[in-house]
Amino acid sequence: MTALSTAQPYAGSTRRERVGWYFYSFADHAFFTTMLAVFIGPYLTSLAKHAADADGRVHPLGIPVAAGSYYPYLIAVSVLLSVLVLPLVGAVADRSAHRKWLLAGFAFTGAGLTCCFALATGTAYLFGGLLYLLANIALNAASVVANSFLTRLVGADERDATSSRGWAIGYLGGGLNLALCLAAVLTAHESPAAIRGVFVFAGLWWAGFTVLPLLWLRERPPLEAEPDAGGGVLSAGFRQLRRTLAHLRAYPLTLLFLLAFLVYNDGVQTVIALASTYGTQELQLSDATLAVTILIVQFVAFGGALLLGFVASRAGAKRTILGSLVGWTALVVAAYFVPAKAPLVFMALGAAIGLVLGGSQALSRSLFSQLIPAGKEAEYFGFYGISDKGSSWLGPLLFGVVNQVVGNYRAAIVSLVVFFVAGFVLLLAVPVRRAIVAAGNTPPRVL
Repeated sequence: MTALSTAQPYAGSTRRERVGWYFYSFADHAFFTTMLAVFIGPYLTSLAKHAADADGRVHPLGIPVAAGSYYPYLIAVSVLLSVLVLPLVGAVADRSAHRKWLLAGFAFTGAGLTCCFALATGTAYLFGGLLYLLANIALNAASVVANSFLTRLVGADERDATSSRGWAIGYLGGGLNLALCLAAVLTAHESPAAIRGVFVFAGLWWAGFTVLPLLWLRERPPLEAEPDAGGGVLSAGFRQLRRTLAHLRAYPLTLLFLLAFLVYNDGVQTVIALASTYGTQELQLSDATLAVTILIVQFVAFGGALLLGFVASRAGAKRTILGSLVGWTALVVAAYFVPAKAPLVFMALGAAIGLVLGGSQALSRSLFSQLIPAGKEAEYFGFYGISDKGSSWLGPLLFGVVNQVVGNYRAAIVSLVVFFVAGFVLLLAVPVRRAIVAAGNTPPRVL
């Protein structure tokens, strides 16, 4: 049994506190943009190829894997581990009176691991893979905690706009970090030492700007407290997680939305994570071209997040997300036809992706926040985080399998259409207003 505290789900916030929350996105997008979207995929693929045998395969744990499929499989393993970790992180955070220090612990751990990528050289693909697994889990654990602040900062009618501003600021931070890294890499003629320096700089950026939310966010007591049964907050988190898993059927519409999100966002995250690999391996583009393209994506996504946030204020979040999924489907199909060694065409495709990227992510987060029972924000965002920043598993797994069987990255990229089509159908089936009421919340004026 649990006892409800007298705290309110939404107790108001100052502008400074909201700006602090925005700045966590500014901080962690250094990893999300510079590492995941540009450098780490080609870098780990390069390590795997240097370690490959005569047949072009590496053998992690004795399993034969095509070197070109190593990174997609690694992403899938990362998400499988996140399935075990993130819901527990959320359950612990909901019961902690020190939520922002949980944010600090995960963020600083992830930032330190990011700096350590500079030590993975030569044929050290296993070491690099281990760093990736741990850093990505830390990234998503920190995001679970950060996302859970949203319901405490603003009421229902301000969530879409606030979430959109947070994502927009994040893309601005990621774009600035990448611009500085790109300048350094080009100045050093794309030397391996410069790329390793990028890893250190991204980690320091993530850690440094995390200080601002730690200073400006304020702690709030948990909405739901549990009588002390011994073992502290971690044991309480395990117990609550078991109860939540047992009672998930009480919120079937929330789960339907979560399933839709996990499906279509798996496609989004796969495109983000593997765009650089597709560009280098299939389209024969340089790292500099990829970095410039991702830089374009970041700054277009800054405006795209704000634009789709405005559209959602008129048309509703659900309709706006559905529209963005139509756009994603068209763009993945278009990627199949991009010719090799055509950087301008690739950059134009990146700009188009930027228009739908930020808005689809920001509005999904704000809409999901409406469907969560009060007091369980971090716990439910733990499930949401399974396919949040840089995390997907079915998409990379499908991409890796298609590439390994067909030997063609183009066939692998177009196979991702299935995620956007299936996600569209599932989201279309969610009666959002009824789902919000069923979770015990008040619907916003525009849905």
